[in-house]
Amino acid sequence: MGHESETILRIGLTGGIASGKSLVAAMFAELGVPVIDTDQVARDVVAPGQPALEEIRVQFGPDVILPSGELDRRRLRRLVFEEDSRREALEAILHPSIRRATLTQAASAGGPYQIIVVPLLVETGYGELTDRVLVVDCPTDVQRARLSRRDSESPEQIDRMLAAQATREERLAAADDVIDNAGDVGGTRAQVEALHAMYLSMAE
Repeated sequence: MGHESETILRIGLTGGIASGKSLVAAMFAELGVPVIDTDQVARDVVAPGQPALEEIRVQFGPDVILPSGELDRRRLRRLVFEEDSRREALEAILHPSIRRATLTQAASAGGPYQIIVVPLLVETGYGELTDRVLVVDCPTDVQRARLSRRDSESPEQIDRMLAAQATREERLAAADDVIDNAGDVGGTRAQVEALHAMYLSMAE
């Protein structure tokens, strides 16, 4: 896959919700690899005063804005997962802004290679910004258990969240590389270190 810069190898890191993307990204960061997290970029582009936040207010109403002027993420998340058309409307607002900001960060981040964390890489076509796709994988029942523990979500909300994403099979079909994160942290770290060595050799 091509992208705007041919000088730095870019790895698109993705995986289903609660698969362990943040854990894996942190491990690459500890190895000195620049990590650009599009979730953080997404938070930045909807900060108070940003144009995308005003677009969201117009589209979804004032109830999605907290008294502090910040986005009420939990309320908005419930709204968009209840109806596909709402999710699509939100994505139409966010994705162009996130894409531009991500490319700007990548252009200045340096490094022998970069990790770009894109939770919805398979669903949104962000793969074209990267050279390889790395999928963090775990069984769906593990995702469900982690979501229940981490976010105290109801089984029905978990079903909606999982249904809004690509299936495990679709992600694996798009993968160049896979990290199995169903086991212990040590096993995951060993896989990260092996891929790090491979990516360094590819980037030379």
